Formats: sequence, C-alpha cells, structure tokens
Amino acid sequence: MTEKTNVPEIRFAGFTDPWEQRKLGDICERHKEMVPTPKDGYVRMGVRSHAKGTFLTMVKPGAEIEEKELSRVKAHCLVVNIVFAWEQAIAITSTEDEKALVSHRFPQFLFHDDMHPDYFRYAILNDSFERHLWLASPSGAGRNKTLNVGTMLEYSFTLPNKKEQEAIASCLTRLDSLITLHQRKHDKLVQLKKSMLDKMFPKPGETEPEIRFAGFTDPWEQRKLGDVATIVGGGTPSTNNDAYWDGDIDWYSPAELGEQVYADRSVRRITQAGYDSCSATLLPAGKTILFTSPAGIGNTAILRRSACTNQGFQSLVVNDDTDVYFVYSMTDRIKKFAEQKASGSTFLEISGKGLAAGEFAFPSKDEQTAIGSMFKQLDHLITLHQRKLELLRNTKKSLLERMFV
Repeated sequence: MTEKTNVPEIRFAGFTDPWEQRKLGDICERHKEMVPTPKDGYVRMGVRSHAKGTFLTMVKPGAEIEEKELSRVKAHCLVVNIVFAWEQAIAITSTEDEKALVSHRFPQFLFHDDMHPDYFRYAILNDSFERHLWLASPSGAGRNKTLNVGTMLEYSFTLPNKKEQEAIASCLTRLDSLITLHQRKHDKLVQLKKSMLDKMFPKPGETEPEIRFAGFTDPWEQRKLGDVATIVGGGTPSTNNDAYWDGDIDWYSPAELGEQVYADRSVRRITQAGYDSCSATLLPAGKTILFTSPAGIGNTAILRRSACTNQGFQSLVVNDDTDVYFVYSMTDRIKKFAEQKASGSTFLEISGKGLAAGEFAFPSKDEQTAIGSMFKQLDHLITLHQRKLELLRNTKKSLLERMFV
C-alpha cells in the first residue's frame, strides 16, 4: 500500500497528482542472469565513487578469474558495490555495459515498469540516501563496511507517476549534457593555454620561442626578476587592536588566492592606523602580481585595486618597461624556480631576495605586450566557461532541491 505525501516546490505544467511514498524494494527486484565461470579473460564491471552526486560505471578487462558466481549485466538496472555503496558507489547500467559480467559483490536490481531508471538516478542524489546506505552497512570497519541489501531496500522516498518522472529526468539529463559540453570546452581551452605557454616561451637554454608573432625577430634576453620588478613583502597589524581592523585598505592573506586571475577585494581590510603600525606596503593596482611565498608557493593574482598583504607574499610590482600580463603568464615558470630555491626548517619559503635572483628570458616590451594580450584573452575565455559551468552546476543543485520531495 502506498501513502500519499507532499509535492515538490517546482513541477512541470500539467502534473497535479500527489506524489506517493514508496520503498526501494517495492519498485525493483533482484536480477541474476548467472553464467558459467569463463576460462579466459572477461570484461568485469566495477562501480566506484567518482564524486559525491556522481554515479560512474567503470568497465575493465579482467585478467584473472577469482569470482565463483558471475552474472551478466542487464541495461537500465541499479547496480551496487556492496563494500562502498555508502560512498555513493552505485550506478544505473547502460546498453554499453551489457557484455560485462559482475560478481556477487555487485548485485543488480531491475526496475518495475512504473519506475524510470534515469529518474531514480537523480532521486537519490541526496544526503538522506547516502546516510541510509551508511547505516545499512554495519559490518566491517572503516572502508571495509559491507552493505546489508535487505536494509538498503527499506529506503523510503516519494515518487510521481512515470510520465512526470520522465519529464524530470529529461530536464536534468539535458542539463547534464550542457554541463559536460561546457566542461569539455573549458578543458580544451586549458589544454590550449598549456600548449601555447610551452611554445611561446623559450625552452631552457634557448633564446627564442617556438612560436612568435609576425614582425618580432630579436632574440630574448636573460634578465633577473629583480631587474623587471620590485619584490615587496607584507606585514600584519596587531590582531589585538580593534582600531587596526575593518578599515578601507585591502589586506590579503595567501588563503584568499585561488584560481582567479584578478584580486578585486580582500576578505579582511585594515585601517590607516593599522597600515601605519606594521611593515605592510601599499601595492599599486594594475602593476602588481601577488605571489604567495610560503608552503603553497606561487599562487598568483593581478591586483585590480591598490592593496597590501601579510607576510605570506613576495609580490612583484613590475617596472614601466615590463608588461604585467606577460609576467603573470610566466607564473608556472616562476613558481617552479621558487619551489626549487625555497628553504626553511618548519616549512619551505622563498625570500624576496631569492625570488629577485631568478633569471628568465624576456623579449622587448612590444612583444611582451602582444604575448600578454593573447594570454589575457585566453584566460578570459577560460574564466567565462568556468563561470558558465558554475552557473549550470548551481542550477542543477537548485533543481535537485526543489524538484524532489
């Protein structure tokens, strides 16, 4: 017997029927298509946790036969790794999996006609189901816990009719396709940038890059970082003096730098009194590359507004005859040098003097500007795709919260 329950916050037009409370064991049944143990190698399917909320089937060639009981995979089934189910190591099988064989460790469950497999995949993307699987895996310790299948099938959740299931699954599947598409575009741009960085900067010991813009023929010159930029450290006002904090001067710590190109606003800000009380230096906007100097060496960002930092930076304020984005594009090369020269008994750190001594190849200012401009555009495209990905993922998260009870 089913129990009537609430409806979700968002529904497609035309669907008004209440959703019903169902147990997992009421919408599927165990599927076993036993096969003899093959003498030769066979394709074995395993199910692993890829990331929270992601279900991944992995098909592998099996070189050795250890399992005594093997069953053939059927498409559109729920398959569970009974050892790691609570890590969301579950999947919905596809037609591509039908040639695979699974052992008793991967039980399969065939859905009844009133259950859409793709809908089910989205319906269990929540902490509630993950916790149920954990509680249903009482035996063993740590990552050796084993799922009690009977307890798993007691999981209760709400379901619409099959037509509404199909509408929801279709919407979320299209959204996943968009996410995959933009992820691929993003990854291709990242790979293109990596390739261009390798080709547009000279290799060690060489004076010219593999690829150059037309009109530039002069060899690059080895120059020390200290010759093209002023290396500036930071300071921290006393945290015990409230008069030094919550002011108007941006003040950065290394943890604030992620993958963003620009630093626009710091988490904490200091007052003029706080600035005057410590060794922090106000760094100019548009000419400064923040460069983290302790463990986690070489995280960078270009300042968009004047700011100062704590002691965890050796920032580069580039000279007028140096293009800031060109130097920013050298981040990986500077980081590698800094990591090699870093020292310290507690944690590795590069000093301002040590960083300034690093030698790198530099072209003329005009060629620097041309190269910097190209990488600036490329980084802009990468950022756009990253933001699009974040928007799509947040949209999916919101829909999962609002389209299910």
